[in-house]
Amino acid sequence: MSLAAVFLRMLQAGLGNLAAYLAAHVLLCLVPAFFIAGALAALVPKEAVMRFLGRNAPKYISYPGAALAGSVLAVCSCTIVPLFAGIYRKGAGIGPAITFLFFAPAANILALAYTGVAIGGDFALARIVLSLAFGIGIGMIMALIFRRDDLARQAAPDAAFAGRSGIRRPILVFLLLLVALLIGGTLKLPLLANAYWQVRLPFTWPARVQQLLYQLVPFDPTRGEEGVTFQGALLIGLLVLIAIAAWRGLGKVDEGFNRWTAVALSLVSLTLLVAAIGMEPAADGLLLRFTGRLFAVLLSLAAAWYMARRHLEDYEVQEWLWESWRFVRQIFPLLVVGVFLVGVARLFIKPEWIRAVAGRNTLLANLAGVLFGVFMYFPTLVEVPIAKMFLSLGMHRGPLIAYIMADPELSLQSILMVSAIIGKRKAWTYVGLVAAFSTVSGLVYGAWVDGVSLGLLVLMVGGGLALLALALAIAGRFQRRSLAMEQARQPTGGHE
Repeated sequence: MSLAAVFLRMLQAGLGNLAAYLAAHVLLCLVPAFFIAGALAALVPKEAVMRFLGRNAPKYISYPGAALAGSVLAVCSCTIVPLFAGIYRKGAGIGPAITFLFFAPAANILALAYTGVAIGGDFALARIVLSLAFGIGIGMIMALIFRRDDLARQAAPDAAFAGRSGIRRPILVFLLLLVALLIGGTLKLPLLANAYWQVRLPFTWPARVQQLLYQLVPFDPTRGEEGVTFQGALLIGLLVLIAIAAWRGLGKVDEGFNRWTAVALSLVSLTLLVAAIGMEPAADGLLLRFTGRLFAVLLSLAAAWYMARRHLEDYEVQEWLWESWRFVRQIFPLLVVGVFLVGVARLFIKPEWIRAVAGRNTLLANLAGVLFGVFMYFPTLVEVPIAKMFLSLGMHRGPLIAYIMADPELSLQSILMVSAIIGKRKAWTYVGLVAAFSTVSGLVYGAWVDGVSLGLLVLMVGGGLALLALALAIAGRFQRRSLAMEQARQPTGGHE
């Protein structure tokens, strides 16, 4: 094969993966997540976040609270990142924020339920227990390593929210409506997935467009590759229109509302509604299925816009939209680059290579599972059937859980986005910790599968976490003592 042909295949794989991702995963997941992150950053007082997730909040409240908040969001890691950015920027300690970032995609309710059905209840139980234990452990280590940075960040003044310690009721309701929009668009329940009315439009050209798209973007479901549907192409077109309108309508909203603001928000609403409709192109016409998800999205949108117009001040809406757009500009380009690179990498990495080294519960096998999770990222829930496939091909259950824990956390796009939020040093420390703890998870669960006493394993894991908690408490005590000494040495009675 010529170099030009290889390059063409790489370009096709990268663009195909990007198109499929944008069409299938950005809209009902990522778009509401950006708006939620913007609302957290603009409308929620820093003190309200710090009360539960701040560095000085009791550990028995902040870490379980972060895990609980993440467990109810059945979304991909790339969708969690904007929410992580929102709570981190509003004063959450690095430890609880990292626990939220790790636990949400690794062990949300929907992923656990699907894992239990597809692979087994023991595997799902191991996934939640290990994700909870090691998610808290990773957060505690990050808090220990970066305790001085965390202290300096949270000591910085936040004049925009000075004197506000609680969340106004309209803002709380508005946030809950945005969360309802996210959950209504992503939760896979029969009530939402079922169609309650359908109509067939006499258009046959969408079926021809669909066939052309499958030829332009070939896909293989066994490798996690997704094709682009007619509905997906339509949604990508709407995303382009949103980008054009938002650049002038949301990028300048801090100067006041303009006609582009209304156009951008109208396009966002239209796009979310189109994404929630079931579309099936066929030779005899285009079938539109009006699902429960469509009604849930419509009601959530209508209620959210009503709250924004009637119960929020104009400056609050401006701050919310501007912060949301800031998150989009900061994170979305990195997401695009990461998804493209994943598509290219998937072209060269073959699943059988992983199977060849992961048939036993060895250190090398678990590292291979983690490495596969880095380069072969699958959206949430897609990793479960892939994991089931590898299990049927002979992969040991230990390396399998190492893969399934690393896959939602260590995708290239997630690493790039997290790095933009907390800095390269913290981001790569987090990556190393996730890789290490995912490997340990595989070794621990694999040892239990191979017959090691469960009590011994629980004692080892619990003892390790207890030592981490003790180290964090001791470090915090020394830090407070050091800070008190520094303050005592500072001159008084004048400005420095």
